[in-house]
Amino acid sequence: MTYGSQQPQIDNNMTMSIVSIFLFWPLAIPAIINANKVNPLLAAGDFAGAQAAAAESKKWSKLALIVGACIWVLSCLCCIGQAVFLNSSSSF
Repeated sequence: MTYGSQQPQIDNNMTMSIVSIFLFWPLAIPAIINANKVNPLLAAGDFAGAQAAAAESKKWSKLALIVGACIWVLSCLCCIGQAVFLNSSSSF
């Protein structure tokens, strides 16, 4: 007895891809492109391809988030360092 074919749910990581575009867009673009490939591949029955596209999307999103967060932290540290330097040099 068959109960119909259920498609496995694969997270396309679109939310993480969209968030990552605000931190470091050059790496977020491949993440969004791969996230857009997941649902059509699932609809076509290519489950392995959909999983591969989801994995690529997740990889690029994480990379964009990590690089973007590092750049943001370094920028904040540079601004703080500059403020401390300017504050200390004006006392002479």
